[in-house]
Amino acid sequence: MSNYTKIGKVDGARTELHDKLGLTGAEISVNTLPAGASVPFVHAHKANEEIYYVLSGKGKAVVDGEEINLCEGDWMRIAPAGKRQFFAAADSPISYICIQVKAGSLGAYTADDAL
Repeated sequence: MSNYTKIGKVDGARTELHDKLGLTGAEISVNTLPAGASVPFVHAHKANEEIYYVLSGKGKAVVDGEEINLCEGDWMRIAPAGKRQFFAAADSPISYICIQVKAGSLGAYTADDAL
Protein backbone atom coordinates (compact mmCIF):
# COMPACT_ATOMS: atom_id res chain seq x y z
CA MET A 1 0.00 0.00 0.00
CA SER A 2 1.30 3.43 -0.94
CA ASN A 3 1.87 6.22 1.56
CA TYR A 4 0.51 8.87 -0.81
CA THR A 5 -2.42 9.66 -3.10
CA LYS A 6 -2.11 11.93 -6.14
CA ILE A 7 -4.73 13.30 -8.48
CA GLY A 8 -4.41 15.61 -11.47
CA LYS A 9 -5.80 19.07 -12.08
CA VAL A 10 -9.33 19.65 -10.81
CA ASP A 11 -11.89 21.57 -12.85
CA GLY A 12 -15.42 22.74 -12.20
CA ALA A 13 -17.25 25.04 -9.84
CA ARG A 14 -16.47 22.92 -6.75
CA THR A 15 -14.27 19.90 -6.18
CA GLU A 16 -14.13 18.26 -2.75
CA LEU A 17 -10.88 16.37 -2.18
CA HIS A 18 -11.90 14.28 0.87
CA ASP A 19 -12.87 11.17 -1.12
CA LYS A 20 -10.53 11.79 -4.07
CA LEU A 21 -7.44 11.83 -1.83
CA GLY A 22 -8.67 9.68 1.06
CA LEU A 23 -8.26 12.52 3.56
CA THR A 24 -8.65 11.53 7.21
CA GLY A 25 -8.12 14.78 9.14
CA ALA A 26 -9.39 17.55 6.88
CA GLU A 27 -11.72 18.43 4.04
CA ILE A 28 -10.29 20.55 1.22
CA SER A 29 -12.32 21.98 -1.63
CA VAL A 30 -11.36 23.97 -4.71
CA ASN A 31 -14.07 26.48 -5.63
CA THR A 32 -14.77 28.92 -8.47
CA LEU A 33 -17.58 31.47 -8.61
CA PRO A 34 -18.24 33.29 -11.91
CA ALA A 35 -18.37 37.10 -11.89
CA GLY A 36 -21.48 38.27 -10.05
CA ALA A 37 -22.24 34.85 -8.54
CA SER A 38 -22.36 33.78 -4.92
CA VAL A 39 -22.52 30.67 -2.78
CA PRO A 40 -26.32 30.29 -2.57
CA PHE A 41 -26.50 29.86 1.21
CA VAL A 42 -25.16 31.15 4.53
CA HIS A 43 -23.61 28.50 6.74
CA ALA A 44 -21.65 27.87 9.93
CA HIS A 45 -20.17 24.72 11.47
CA LYS A 46 -20.53 22.84 14.74
CA ALA A 47 -16.83 22.02 15.24
CA ASN A 48 -14.83 22.82 12.10
CA GLU A 49 -12.93 26.02 11.35
CA GLU A 50 -12.29 26.92 7.72
CA ILE A 51 -9.16 28.41 6.19
CA TYR A 52 -9.52 30.08 2.80
CA TYR A 53 -6.89 30.99 0.22
CA VAL A 54 -7.83 33.08 -2.81
CA LEU A 55 -6.14 31.65 -5.90
CA SER A 56 -7.33 34.29 -8.36
CA GLY A 57 -9.90 37.01 -8.90
CA LYS A 58 -11.71 39.09 -6.33
CA GLY A 59 -14.87 39.17 -4.31
CA LYS A 60 -15.98 39.27 -0.72
CA ALA A 61 -16.96 37.14 2.23
CA VAL A 62 -19.73 38.15 4.59
CA VAL A 63 -19.06 36.78 8.08
CA ASP A 64 -21.61 37.51 10.81
CA GLY A 65 -22.89 40.40 8.69
CA GLU A 66 -19.44 41.98 8.17
CA GLU A 67 -18.18 42.35 4.58
CA ILE A 68 -14.54 41.40 4.01
CA ASN A 69 -13.02 42.20 0.61
CA LEU A 70 -10.95 39.40 -0.90
CA CYS A 71 -8.39 39.30 -3.71
CA GLU A 72 -5.72 36.99 -5.07
CA GLY A 73 -3.23 35.94 -2.40
CA ASP A 74 -5.48 36.62 0.61
CA TRP A 75 -5.76 34.10 3.45
CA MET A 76 -8.66 34.04 5.92
CA ARG A 77 -9.69 31.83 8.84
CA ILE A 78 -13.28 31.62 10.03
CA ALA A 79 -14.19 30.13 13.42
CA PRO A 80 -16.82 27.38 13.43
CA ALA A 81 -19.67 29.60 14.66
CA GLY A 82 -19.07 32.36 12.08
CA LYS A 83 -22.01 32.60 9.71
CA ARG A 84 -20.43 32.92 6.26
CA GLN A 85 -21.25 33.41 2.59
CA PHE A 86 -18.96 34.11 -0.40
CA PHE A 87 -19.47 36.37 -3.42
CA ALA A 88 -17.52 37.00 -6.61
CA ALA A 89 -17.12 40.64 -7.64
CA ALA A 90 -19.52 41.89 -10.31
CA ASP A 91 -16.62 42.24 -12.76
CA SER A 92 -14.42 39.28 -11.73
CA PRO A 93 -14.71 35.58 -10.98
CA ILE A 94 -13.05 34.31 -7.80
CA SER A 95 -11.30 30.98 -7.26
CA TYR A 96 -10.34 29.81 -3.79
CA ILE A 97 -9.31 26.82 -1.73
CA CYS A 98 -11.17 26.00 1.49
CA ILE A 99 -9.48 23.84 4.13
CA GLN A 100 -11.83 22.57 6.84
CA VAL A 101 -10.42 21.11 10.07
CA LYS A 102 -11.66 20.52 13.60
CA ALA A 103 -10.99 23.64 15.66
CA GLY A 104 -8.48 23.10 18.45
CA SER A 105 -7.34 19.70 17.15
CA LEU A 106 -3.76 20.60 16.16
CA GLY A 107 -1.48 19.13 18.81
CA ALA A 108 1.87 19.30 17.07
CA TYR A 109 3.03 20.86 13.84
CA THR A 110 6.08 21.56 11.67
CA ALA A 111 9.26 20.31 13.39
CA ASP A 112 7.35 19.20 16.52
CA ASP A 113 5.53 16.58 14.44
CA ALA A 114 8.58 15.39 12.45
CA LEU A 115 10.30 12.05 13.05
